[in-house]
Amino acid sequence: MIKIFIILCINLHLFATPNIEWFQGYNGSAEESHGHYILTCQDGGFLQIGETNFLPNSKIYVVKTDSDGDFLWSREINIGGHNLGNSAIELDDGYLISGALNRNSALIKLNKETGETIFSETFNNGGTDAFEHAAVTPNGIVAVGYVYAQDSNNTFYTEGQGFLMFLDNDANEINSINLNTYISQAYRVQYLNQELIISGLSEEAFDFKVIKMSLDGDILWHQSYGGNDYDHCFGMDINTNGDIFLTGHTLSGTANWDTYTMKLDNNGNLLWQQKVGNPRGFNPQFIHDEAWGIKATNDGGCVTIAGTGDEYNYSECNGNDCSDTWNAYLIKFNNDGLVEWDETYSSLDLFNYAYDWAGEDIDLTSDGGAIIAVDNGEFGFLKLSNVQNSILGDINSDSSINILDVVLLVNIILGIDQGIGADINQDGDINIIDVVQLINICLLYTSPSPRDRTRSRMPSSA
Repeated sequence: MIKIFIILCINLHLFATPNIEWFQGYNGSAEESHGHYILTCQDGGFLQIGETNFLPNSKIYVVKTDSDGDFLWSREINIGGHNLGNSAIELDDGYLISGALNRNSALIKLNKETGETIFSETFNNGGTDAFEHAAVTPNGIVAVGYVYAQDSNNTFYTEGQGFLMFLDNDANEINSINLNTYISQAYRVQYLNQELIISGLSEEAFDFKVIKMSLDGDILWHQSYGGNDYDHCFGMDINTNGDIFLTGHTLSGTANWDTYTMKLDNNGNLLWQQKVGNPRGFNPQFIHDEAWGIKATNDGGCVTIAGTGDEYNYSECNGNDCSDTWNAYLIKFNNDGLVEWDETYSSLDLFNYAYDWAGEDIDLTSDGGAIIAVDNGEFGFLKLSNVQNSILGDINSDSSINILDVVLLVNIILGIDQGIGADINQDGDINIIDVVQLINICLLYTSPSPRDRTRSRMPSSA
Protein backbone atom coordinates (compact mmCIF):
# COMPACT_ATOMS: atom_id res chain seq x y z
CA MET A 1 0.00 0.00 0.00
CA ILE A 2 2.80 2.45 0.84
CA LYS A 3 4.48 1.73 -2.51
CA ILE A 4 1.21 2.35 -4.38
CA PHE A 5 0.70 5.59 -2.47
CA ILE A 6 4.18 6.85 -3.34
CA ILE A 7 3.74 5.98 -7.03
CA LEU A 8 0.37 7.74 -7.08
CA CYS A 9 1.82 10.88 -5.48
CA ILE A 10 4.63 10.95 -8.00
CA ASN A 11 2.20 10.55 -10.89
CA LEU A 12 0.07 13.45 -9.65
CA HIS A 13 2.66 15.68 -11.34
CA LEU A 14 2.60 15.45 -15.11
CA PHE A 15 5.71 16.84 -16.77
CA ALA A 16 6.02 17.74 -20.44
CA THR A 17 8.10 19.97 -22.69
CA PRO A 18 6.65 23.36 -23.69
CA ASN A 19 5.44 23.45 -27.28
CA ILE A 20 4.15 26.23 -29.52
CA GLU A 21 0.37 26.01 -29.96
CA TRP A 22 -0.03 29.12 -32.09
CA PHE A 23 1.36 32.57 -32.87
CA GLN A 24 -0.46 35.73 -33.95
CA GLY A 25 0.85 39.21 -34.67
CA TYR A 26 -0.89 42.59 -34.85
CA ASN A 27 0.43 46.04 -35.73
CA GLY A 28 -0.78 49.55 -35.11
CA SER A 29 -0.78 52.53 -37.43
CA ALA A 30 2.98 53.10 -37.22
CA GLU A 31 5.63 51.05 -38.99
CA GLU A 32 6.43 49.23 -35.74
CA SER A 33 4.61 48.40 -32.51
CA HIS A 34 6.14 46.99 -29.34
CA GLY A 35 4.33 45.46 -26.38
CA HIS A 36 5.43 45.58 -22.76
CA TYR A 37 2.77 43.63 -20.87
CA ILE A 38 0.38 40.75 -21.51
CA LEU A 39 -2.66 39.62 -19.55
CA THR A 40 -4.72 36.42 -19.51
CA CYS A 41 -8.31 37.63 -19.26
CA GLN A 42 -11.19 36.13 -17.34
CA ASP A 43 -13.00 35.28 -20.59
CA GLY A 44 -10.03 33.18 -21.75
CA GLY A 45 -8.76 35.79 -24.18
CA PHE A 46 -5.61 37.90 -24.01
CA LEU A 47 -4.77 41.60 -23.75
CA GLN A 48 -1.42 43.12 -24.77
CA ILE A 49 -0.36 46.69 -24.03
CA GLY A 50 2.47 48.85 -25.35
CA GLU A 51 3.00 51.50 -28.00
CA THR A 52 2.90 51.94 -31.71
CA ASN A 53 5.78 54.08 -33.01
CA PHE A 54 8.64 55.28 -30.78
CA LEU A 55 9.10 58.11 -28.31
CA PRO A 56 8.66 61.02 -28.65
CA ASN A 57 5.99 60.22 -31.28
CA SER A 58 4.27 57.20 -29.75
CA LYS A 59 0.66 56.23 -29.12
CA ILE A 60 -0.64 53.80 -26.52
CA TYR A 61 -1.61 50.60 -28.32
CA VAL A 62 -3.90 47.93 -26.83
CA VAL A 63 -4.93 44.67 -28.55
CA LYS A 64 -7.56 42.19 -27.30
CA THR A 65 -7.78 38.66 -28.75
CA ASP A 66 -9.88 35.60 -28.06
CA SER A 67 -8.47 32.39 -26.59
CA ASP A 68 -7.08 31.35 -29.99
CA GLY A 69 -5.32 34.66 -30.56
CA ASP A 70 -7.87 35.84 -33.10
CA PHE A 71 -8.40 39.60 -33.18
CA LEU A 72 -11.32 41.10 -31.23
CA TRP A 73 -10.50 44.81 -30.94
CA SER A 74 -7.67 47.32 -30.60
CA ARG A 75 -7.23 50.90 -29.44
CA GLU A 76 -4.70 53.63 -30.12
CA ILE A 77 -4.73 56.43 -27.55
CA ASN A 78 -2.65 59.58 -27.49
CA ILE A 79 -2.49 63.19 -26.40
CA GLY A 80 0.42 64.88 -28.13
CA GLY A 81 3.40 62.71 -28.99
CA HIS A 82 4.75 61.25 -25.74
CA ASN A 83 2.46 58.38 -24.72
CA LEU A 84 3.21 55.10 -22.94
CA GLY A 85 1.21 51.90 -22.47
CA ASN A 86 3.01 50.19 -19.60
CA SER A 87 0.67 47.57 -18.11
CA ALA A 88 -2.94 46.57 -17.43
CA ILE A 89 -5.04 44.88 -14.77
CA GLU A 90 -8.52 43.39 -15.16
CA LEU A 91 -11.37 44.84 -13.11
CA ASP A 92 -14.89 43.48 -12.82
CA ASP A 93 -16.13 46.00 -15.37
CA GLY A 94 -13.11 46.86 -17.50
CA TYR A 95 -9.36 46.85 -18.14
CA LEU A 96 -7.30 49.49 -16.33
CA ILE A 97 -4.31 50.68 -18.37
CA SER A 98 -1.32 52.29 -16.62
CA GLY A 99 0.94 54.59 -18.61
CA ALA A 100 1.38 58.17 -19.71
CA LEU A 101 -0.40 60.69 -21.93
CA ASN A 102 1.55 63.72 -23.15
CA ARG A 103 4.30 63.18 -20.53
CA ASN A 104 1.82 62.91 -17.63
CA SER A 105 0.88 59.82 -15.60
CA ALA A 106 -2.34 58.24 -16.85
CA LEU A 107 -4.92 55.66 -15.84
CA ILE A 108 -7.36 54.64 -18.58
CA LYS A 109 -10.28 52.28 -18.09
CA LEU A 110 -11.51 50.43 -21.18
CA ASN A 111 -14.71 48.52 -21.85
CA LYS A 112 -14.02 44.78 -22.00
CA GLU A 113 -16.23 44.09 -25.00
CA THR A 114 -15.42 47.03 -27.24
CA GLY A 115 -12.28 48.73 -25.91
CA GLU A 116 -14.13 52.03 -25.63
CA THR A 117 -12.91 54.45 -22.97
CA ILE A 118 -14.86 54.41 -19.71
CA PHE A 119 -12.60 57.03 -18.13
CA SER A 120 -9.19 58.55 -18.79
CA GLU A 121 -7.45 60.39 -15.96
CA THR A 122 -4.09 62.15 -16.19
CA PHE A 123 -1.92 63.52 -13.40
CA ASN A 124 0.93 66.02 -13.69
CA ASN A 125 2.99 64.52 -10.87
CA GLY A 126 6.22 66.34 -11.74
CA GLY A 127 8.30 66.75 -14.90
CA THR A 128 7.96 63.85 -17.32
CA ASP A 129 6.17 61.19 -15.31
CA ALA A 130 4.26 57.93 -15.82
CA PHE A 131 2.49 55.12 -14.03
CA GLU A 132 4.12 51.73 -14.61
CA HIS A 133 1.60 49.46 -12.86
CA ALA A 134 -1.46 49.41 -10.61
CA ALA A 135 -3.17 47.13 -8.11
CA VAL A 136 -6.65 46.98 -6.58
CA THR A 137 -7.00 47.06 -2.79
CA PRO A 138 -10.05 47.15 -0.50
CA ASN A 139 -9.62 50.95 -0.45
CA GLY A 140 -9.42 51.52 -4.19
CA ILE A 141 -6.47 51.64 -6.60
CA VAL A 142 -2.74 51.99 -5.97
CA ALA A 143 -0.57 53.10 -8.90
CA VAL A 144 3.24 53.25 -8.99
CA GLY A 145 5.77 54.71 -11.39
CA TYR A 146 8.17 57.63 -11.60
CA VAL A 147 8.37 61.43 -11.72
CA TYR A 148 10.98 63.93 -12.93
CA ALA A 149 12.50 61.66 -15.58
CA GLN A 150 15.98 62.72 -16.64
CA ASP A 151 16.04 60.38 -19.64
CA SER A 152 12.46 61.07 -20.67
CA ASN A 153 12.59 59.27 -24.03
CA ASN A 154 13.73 55.99 -22.50
CA THR A 155 10.88 53.49 -22.39
CA PHE A 156 12.43 51.33 -19.66
CA TYR A 157 14.58 53.22 -17.15
CA THR A 158 14.14 56.99 -17.07
CA GLU A 159 16.49 57.94 -14.20
CA GLY A 160 13.60 59.56 -12.35
CA GLN A 161 12.17 59.31 -8.84
CA GLY A 162 9.93 56.53 -7.55
CA PHE A 163 6.31 57.54 -6.97
CA LEU A 164 3.08 56.05 -5.60
CA MET A 165 -0.50 57.30 -5.67
CA PHE A 166 -3.58 56.11 -3.76
CA LEU A 167 -6.84 56.58 -5.69
CA ASP A 168 -10.49 55.63 -5.35
CA ASN A 169 -12.14 53.20 -7.76
CA ASP A 170 -12.92 56.01 -10.21
CA ALA A 171 -9.24 57.08 -10.31
CA ASN A 172 -9.71 60.18 -8.18
CA GLU A 173 -6.52 60.92 -6.24
CA ILE A 174 -6.65 60.41 -2.48
CA ASN A 175 -2.98 61.09 -1.71
CA SER A 176 0.46 60.40 -3.14
CA ILE A 177 3.98 59.61 -1.88
CA ASN A 178 7.37 60.39 -3.41
CA LEU A 179 9.39 57.19 -2.94
CA ASN A 180 12.72 58.54 -4.14
CA THR A 181 14.32 57.89 -0.74
CA TYR A 182 13.75 54.19 -1.35
CA ILE A 183 13.38 53.54 -5.08
CA SER A 184 14.36 55.32 -8.29
CA GLN A 185 11.66 53.80 -10.46
CA ALA A 186 8.75 51.77 -9.10
CA TYR A 187 7.95 49.17 -11.75
CA ARG A 188 5.49 46.70 -10.21
CA VAL A 189 3.03 46.63 -7.31
CA GLN A 190 0.90 43.83 -5.86
CA TYR A 191 -1.58 43.74 -2.99
CA LEU A 192 -1.47 40.83 -0.53
CA ASN A 193 -2.88 40.45 2.98
CA GLN A 194 -3.55 44.14 3.65
CA GLU A 195 -0.07 45.10 2.44
CA LEU A 196 1.62 46.30 -0.74
CA ILE A 197 4.77 44.85 -2.31
CA ILE A 198 6.52 47.31 -4.64
CA SER A 199 9.53 46.45 -6.81
CA GLY A 200 11.76 48.30 -9.22
CA LEU A 201 15.19 49.83 -9.62
CA SER A 202 17.44 51.63 -7.15
CA GLU A 203 19.25 54.88 -7.96
CA GLU A 204 21.17 54.63 -11.26
CA ALA A 205 19.72 51.09 -11.64
CA PHE A 206 22.51 49.53 -9.59
CA ASP A 207 20.25 47.16 -7.60
CA PHE A 208 16.91 45.42 -7.50
CA LYS A 209 14.71 47.16 -4.94
CA VAL A 210 11.68 45.91 -2.98
CA ILE A 211 9.44 47.79 -0.54
CA LYS A 212 6.71 46.41 1.70
CA MET A 213 4.16 49.07 2.63
CA SER A 214 0.96 49.22 4.65
CA LEU A 215 -2.24 50.51 3.07
CA ASP A 216 -1.70 53.64 5.17
CA GLY A 217 1.55 54.33 3.33
CA ASP A 218 3.91 53.26 6.12
CA ILE A 219 7.13 51.55 5.01
CA LEU A 220 7.28 48.16 6.77
CA TRP A 221 10.64 47.19 5.27
CA HIS A 222 12.76 47.85 2.21
CA GLN A 223 15.66 45.86 0.81
CA SER A 224 18.18 46.09 -2.04
CA TYR A 225 19.57 43.09 -3.92
CA GLY A 226 22.36 42.80 -6.44
CA GLY A 227 26.09 42.89 -7.05
CA ASN A 228 28.79 45.41 -7.85
CA ASP A 229 27.49 46.48 -11.26
CA TYR A 230 24.17 47.32 -12.91
CA ASP A 231 21.20 45.17 -11.82
CA HIS A 232 17.94 46.07 -13.59
CA CYS A 233 14.70 44.78 -12.02
CA PHE A 234 11.65 44.76 -14.32
CA GLY A 235 9.48 41.78 -13.36
CA MET A 236 7.78 40.69 -10.14
CA ASP A 237 5.22 38.13 -9.07
CA ILE A 238 4.02 36.72 -5.72
CA ASN A 239 2.80 33.17 -5.12
CA THR A 240 0.03 31.98 -2.79
CA ASN A 241 2.54 31.53 0.05
CA GLY A 242 3.59 35.17 -0.19
CA ASP A 243 7.00 34.37 -1.71
CA ILE A 244 8.27 37.17 -3.96
CA PHE A 245 9.87 36.49 -7.35
CA LEU A 246 11.94 39.14 -9.13
CA THR A 247 13.60 39.16 -12.52
CA GLY A 248 15.58 41.45 -14.76
CA HIS A 249 19.14 41.45 -16.04
CA THR A 250 22.59 42.10 -14.63
CA LEU A 251 26.19 42.99 -15.41
CA SER A 252 27.36 41.94 -11.95
CA GLY A 253 29.87 39.13 -12.40
CA THR A 254 28.82 38.33 -15.98
CA ALA A 255 30.49 38.56 -19.39
CA ASN A 256 27.58 40.66 -20.67
CA TRP A 257 23.94 41.12 -19.71
CA ASP A 258 22.50 37.90 -18.26
CA THR A 259 19.04 37.24 -16.87
CA TYR A 260 18.92 37.69 -13.10
CA THR A 261 16.12 35.98 -11.15
CA MET A 262 15.60 35.63 -7.42
CA LYS A 263 13.12 34.38 -4.84
CA LEU A 264 12.45 36.12 -1.51
CA ASP A 265 10.27 35.19 1.40
CA ASN A 266 7.56 37.64 2.42
CA ASN A 267 9.93 39.37 4.85
CA GLY A 268 12.41 40.12 2.09
CA ASN A 269 14.92 37.41 2.96
CA LEU A 270 16.75 36.11 -0.10
CA LEU A 271 15.98 32.41 -0.67
CA TRP A 272 17.91 31.99 -3.92
CA GLN A 273 19.24 33.89 -6.92
CA GLN A 274 20.31 32.74 -10.36
CA LYS A 275 22.08 34.34 -13.32
CA VAL A 276 21.39 32.52 -16.58
CA GLY A 277 22.14 33.42 -20.19
CA ASN A 278 23.45 32.67 -23.67
CA PRO A 279 21.19 29.64 -24.31
CA ARG A 280 22.32 29.27 -27.94
CA GLY A 281 26.01 29.01 -27.08
CA PHE A 282 27.39 32.03 -28.93
CA ASN A 283 30.30 34.17 -27.70
CA PRO A 284 28.97 35.43 -24.33
CA GLN A 285 30.86 38.73 -24.63
CA PHE A 286 28.42 39.83 -27.34
CA ILE A 287 25.12 38.40 -26.10
CA HIS A 288 22.42 40.34 -24.26
CA ASP A 289 19.94 38.27 -22.24
CA GLU A 290 17.28 40.74 -21.10
CA ALA A 291 14.49 39.48 -18.82
CA TRP A 292 11.28 41.49 -18.51
CA GLY A 293 8.56 39.26 -17.08
CA ILE A 294 8.08 36.54 -14.48
CA LYS A 295 5.28 34.36 -13.15
CA ALA A 296 5.20 32.14 -10.06
CA THR A 297 4.32 28.51 -10.83
CA ASN A 298 2.31 26.08 -8.74
CA ASP A 299 5.38 24.10 -7.60
CA GLY A 300 7.02 26.94 -5.68
CA GLY A 301 9.18 27.93 -8.64
CA CYS A 302 8.72 30.40 -11.50
CA VAL A 303 9.12 31.04 -15.21
CA THR A 304 11.11 34.01 -16.55
CA ILE A 305 10.73 35.42 -20.05
CA ALA A 306 13.57 37.24 -21.79
CA GLY A 307 15.03 38.17 -25.13
CA THR A 308 18.43 36.86 -26.21
CA GLY A 309 20.58 38.26 -29.01
CA ASP A 310 23.53 40.52 -29.77
CA GLU A 311 23.68 44.30 -30.19
CA TYR A 312 27.14 44.64 -31.76
CA ASN A 313 28.93 44.51 -35.11
CA TYR A 314 29.22 40.79 -34.61
CA SER A 315 27.31 37.83 -35.87
CA GLU A 316 27.80 34.12 -35.41
CA CYS A 317 25.54 31.47 -36.90
CA ASN A 318 24.61 27.88 -36.16
CA GLY A 319 22.94 26.91 -39.39
CA ASN A 320 20.04 29.31 -39.94
CA ASP A 321 20.15 30.52 -36.32
CA CYS A 322 22.31 33.64 -35.99
CA SER A 323 23.21 35.60 -32.86
CA ASP A 324 22.03 38.93 -34.27
CA THR A 325 18.48 37.55 -34.67
CA TRP A 326 16.78 37.82 -31.30
CA ASN A 327 14.90 34.89 -29.78
CA ALA A 328 12.30 34.70 -27.03
CA TYR A 329 14.00 32.96 -24.11
CA LEU A 330 11.95 31.10 -21.47
CA ILE A 331 13.50 29.71 -18.26
CA LYS A 332 11.80 27.46 -15.70
CA PHE A 333 13.18 27.51 -12.14
CA ASN A 334 12.07 25.01 -9.51
CA ASN A 335 11.33 25.72 -5.85
CA ASP A 336 15.05 25.69 -4.99
CA GLY A 337 16.13 27.91 -7.88
CA LEU A 338 17.52 25.14 -10.09
CA VAL A 339 16.86 25.42 -13.82
CA GLU A 340 14.42 22.66 -14.79
CA TRP A 341 14.54 23.61 -18.46
CA ASP A 342 15.10 26.57 -20.74
CA GLU A 343 13.88 27.02 -24.29
CA THR A 344 14.27 29.57 -27.05
CA TYR A 345 11.57 30.37 -29.62
CA SER A 346 12.01 32.12 -32.95
CA SER A 347 10.28 32.73 -36.25
CA LEU A 348 12.23 29.76 -37.61
CA ASP A 349 10.07 27.51 -35.45
CA LEU A 350 7.06 28.40 -37.59
CA PHE A 351 8.34 30.05 -40.78
CA ASN A 352 11.20 29.61 -43.22
CA TYR A 353 12.86 32.92 -42.46
CA ALA A 354 14.44 34.52 -39.41
CA TYR A 355 13.51 37.83 -37.83
CA ASP A 356 13.63 39.15 -34.28
CA TRP A 357 11.44 37.56 -31.64
CA ALA A 358 12.25 39.11 -28.23
CA GLY A 359 10.25 37.97 -25.21
CA GLU A 360 8.68 40.93 -23.40
CA ASP A 361 6.24 39.50 -20.84
CA ILE A 362 4.46 36.31 -19.81
CA ASP A 363 1.23 35.21 -18.17
CA LEU A 364 0.11 31.69 -17.30
CA THR A 365 -3.05 30.12 -18.69
CA SER A 366 -5.57 27.83 -17.00
CA ASP A 367 -4.62 24.87 -19.23
CA GLY A 368 -1.08 24.72 -17.83
CA GLY A 369 0.39 26.74 -20.68
CA ALA A 370 1.43 30.35 -21.08
CA ILE A 371 0.95 33.37 -23.30
CA ILE A 372 4.06 35.36 -24.20
CA ALA A 373 4.29 38.91 -25.52
CA VAL A 374 6.82 38.84 -28.36
CA ASP A 375 8.43 41.95 -29.84
CA ASN A 376 8.76 41.10 -33.53
CA GLY A 377 8.16 44.61 -34.85
CA GLU A 378 4.51 44.24 -33.90
CA PHE A 379 2.49 42.78 -31.00
CA GLY A 380 3.32 39.07 -31.12
CA PHE A 381 1.08 36.67 -29.17
CA LEU A 382 2.88 33.33 -28.61
CA LYS A 383 0.82 30.56 -26.97
CA LEU A 384 2.73 27.66 -25.40
CA SER A 385 1.51 24.44 -23.85
CA ASN A 386 2.96 22.54 -20.88
CA VAL A 387 4.73 25.45 -19.22
CA GLN A 388 3.47 24.76 -15.71
CA ASN A 389 3.38 21.31 -14.15
CA SER A 390 -0.23 20.22 -13.87
CA ILE A 391 -1.48 18.40 -10.77
CA LEU A 392 -4.15 15.82 -11.45
CA GLY A 393 -7.20 16.71 -9.36
CA ASP A 394 -6.21 20.33 -8.65
CA ILE A 395 -9.45 21.67 -10.12
CA ASN A 396 -9.13 25.20 -8.72
CA SER A 397 -5.40 25.51 -9.59
CA ASP A 398 -4.29 26.44 -6.06
CA SER A 399 -1.42 23.89 -6.07
CA SER A 400 -3.16 21.59 -3.59
CA ILE A 401 -5.82 18.90 -3.64
CA ASN A 402 -8.50 19.20 -0.96
CA ILE A 403 -12.24 19.43 -0.31
CA LEU A 404 -12.47 22.69 -2.30
CA ASP A 405 -11.58 20.75 -5.44
CA VAL A 406 -14.29 18.19 -4.64
CA VAL A 407 -16.90 20.94 -4.20
CA LEU A 408 -15.86 22.58 -7.48
CA LEU A 409 -16.03 19.24 -9.29
CA VAL A 410 -19.57 18.65 -7.99
CA ASN A 411 -20.53 22.13 -9.21
CA ILE A 412 -19.08 21.32 -12.62
CA ILE A 413 -21.19 18.18 -12.83
CA LEU A 414 -24.27 20.17 -11.81
CA GLY A 415 -23.49 22.79 -14.48
CA ILE A 416 -22.85 25.56 -11.97
CA ASP A 417 -19.18 26.00 -12.88
CA GLN A 418 -16.80 25.09 -15.67
CA GLY A 419 -13.30 23.80 -15.15
CA ILE A 420 -10.23 22.30 -16.78
CA GLY A 421 -8.94 18.97 -15.48
CA ALA A 422 -12.28 17.82 -14.11
CA ASP A 423 -12.26 14.51 -15.99
CA ILE A 424 -10.19 12.78 -13.31
CA ASN A 425 -10.39 9.25 -14.72
CA GLN A 426 -10.00 10.57 -18.28
CA ASP A 427 -12.89 8.56 -19.71
CA GLY A 428 -14.36 11.47 -21.65
CA ASP A 429 -17.17 12.13 -19.15
CA ILE A 430 -17.40 14.22 -15.99
CA ASN A 431 -19.62 12.43 -13.49
CA ILE A 432 -19.87 10.96 -9.98
CA ILE A 433 -17.08 8.47 -10.74
CA ASP A 434 -14.68 11.42 -11.05
CA VAL A 435 -15.91 12.73 -7.68
CA VAL A 436 -15.19 9.37 -6.02
CA GLN A 437 -11.73 9.20 -7.55
CA LEU A 438 -10.96 12.79 -6.59
CA ILE A 439 -12.02 12.11 -2.99
CA ASN A 440 -9.62 9.16 -2.92
CA ILE A 441 -6.81 11.30 -4.33
CA CYS A 442 -7.67 14.04 -1.85
CA LEU A 443 -7.45 11.61 1.08
CA LEU A 444 -4.10 10.26 -0.12
CA TYR A 445 -2.75 13.70 -0.92
CA THR A 446 -3.51 15.06 2.57
CA SER A 447 -2.65 11.93 4.60
CA PRO A 448 0.66 11.84 6.51
CA SER A 449 3.27 9.43 5.23
CA PRO A 450 4.87 6.73 7.37
CA ARG A 451 7.89 8.91 6.79
CA ASP A 452 7.73 12.67 6.74
CA ARG A 453 6.97 13.27 3.02
CA THR A 454 7.54 16.97 3.13
CA ARG A 455 8.86 16.53 0.69
CA SER A 456 18.75 47.34 -27.04
CA ARG A 457 16.44 48.12 -25.88
CA MET A 458 18.65 48.59 -22.90
CA PRO A 459 18.33 51.55 -20.51
CA SER A 460 20.79 54.36 -21.09
CA SER A 461 22.85 53.32 -18.08
CA ALA A 462 23.68 50.01 -19.80
